[in-house]
Amino acid sequence: SLDELLKVFQLISPDPQENDDALVYLQQNWRADFVPMLMDVARLVPSRLIMHRLFALMQEKTGAAVAVDADLDRWYEWMWNQDPLFHPNYAEFKSLVYGLIDPNFRFYFSTQYSAKIRLDEVVWGGVPQDGIPPLRQPAMIAAADADYLEDDHIVFGLQVNGDTRAYPQRILGRHEMFVDKVGGVPVGGVYCTLCGTMVLYKTTHHGIEHELGTSGFLYRSNKLMYDKATHSLWNTMWGAPVIGPLADLGIALERLGVVTSTWGEWRRRHPDSQVLSLDTGYPFDYAEGAAYRAYFATDELMFTVPKLDKRLNNKDEVLALRLSDYPDQPLALSAQFLRQNPLYHDQIGDQPFVVLTDDSGANRVYATAGLKFASWDLDRRAVDVDGTAWTLSESELAAADGRTLPRLPAHRAFWFGWYSAFNQTRLVK
Repeated sequence: SLDELLKVFQLISPDPQENDDALVYLQQNWRADFVPMLMDVARLVPSRLIMHRLFALMQEKTGAAVAVDADLDRWYEWMWNQDPLFHPNYAEFKSLVYGLIDPNFRFYFSTQYSAKIRLDEVVWGGVPQDGIPPLRQPAMIAAADADYLEDDHIVFGLQVNGDTRAYPQRILGRHEMFVDKVGGVPVGGVYCTLCGTMVLYKTTHHGIEHELGTSGFLYRSNKLMYDKATHSLWNTMWGAPVIGPLADLGIALERLGVVTSTWGEWRRRHPDSQVLSLDTGYPFDYAEGAAYRAYFATDELMFTVPKLDKRLNNKDEVLALRLSDYPDQPLALSAQFLRQNPLYHDQIGDQPFVVLTDDSGANRVYATAGLKFASWDLDRRAVDVDGTAWTLSESELAAADGRTLPRLPAHRAFWFGWYSAFNQTRLVK
C-alpha cells in the first residue's frame, strides 16, 4: 500500500522520468480506488501533458464518459456521481499531498478519524490555512463615524443581548469570518463568498469554546472551518465538525439571527449600532465590489458541485432556515418570492412562524405560537387577525400587553450553495 501511494505521489514530481514511471505503474497495477487520489494530484501535476496522459488512463480504466481534454470540473462531477470507493490509505495520501502546500494541512486527514462527508469531495480552495485571514476581535466604530459606507452598501446586521453590530460585505469579502464577543457571547460569523452565506454561530458548546478558523478547503463550494485545538474540519452550513477527532461527538453549534440589509436601512433602525472599522490591520482594498465582483456578476460557479437544481438560478438568493429541533427539515424561501409576499406564514415540524420582509428587502423570521398576522407595514408594525399590534425588533415581536414572539435564526444563501448542503430541502418560490 505504501508503494502504491508513493507511485501516485510521483505524478507531481518535477522529474519527467518519475512521472512516466508512475503512469506505467498505474497502467499495470490499476485499482478502481486510485481515482480519488488521482483527482487530488491532477491539479498539481507539473504539465498539461501529464494531466492529459493521466485523464486518458482514467478514461481507459473506468469507462468514464468524460472527454480526455475536458476541464477538471467535469471529471470531479463524474467522480462525485459514482458510488464512493476509497483506497484504505486515502486519508494518509491526502495528508501527504496537501502537507506539501501547507504543513498544517497534514493534521486534517488521517485514517484514525471519522468522516461525515465524502473525503473526495474535500477539495483545496487554493489558499493556506487562514490564508483568507479571519477578523479576530476586530475594531468597531460608531455608526455616525462610518463615513466610508454608502446607504446602498450591503451589511450583515446582528444583535446579541442588546449589542448591535453591522459587518459590511465589502470588508468580510476579504476575510470571510469574524470571531468576537458580542453582547458578552463568543460568536463566529462565517461568510462564504462562494455560496453567498453569512451564518452566525455561538462558538461555545457544552462549556467548550471552539476557536475557529479558515481551513483552506472546500466542500461543495462551501468553505470548511477548522478548530485550533484539534484541527477537525467543520461544515459551515451545518455548524458541525465533519472530519477529525470531534466528528463523532454530536457537536452542533447554536445558530443566531443575522439579517442581510443595506447600510442606510440598518443605520435608520439602529442609529446606535457599531460597525466594522476599515482599520483591520490588513492592507486589503475594501472598496465596494472590489472582492468577488466578477463572481457575483455571473451565474457560473468557481468550484463545481456534484449536482445542481435548476428550479432557481444558481445564485438566486434564498432565505435559509434549519431549526435545531427539526434538522432534517431544511427550508429555502426564494428572496424574490418574499419580496412579493412580505408577510408570509409557514411551518417547520410543529414550529409555525412568520417571515416579515421590510421595504429594503431584509427578512426576519419569528415564531408565532399559532398566531396569524393580517397586516404588516413593511417597517416595524404587524397586526394579528385579532387586531393586536406587534412591534418588530431584532430579538422579538412585542405586543403592548407584554406578550412576545421570539426571533428564529435564518440567513441568506445562494440557491446552489444551500441545495448542495441540503439536497432534501423544501423550496418555496
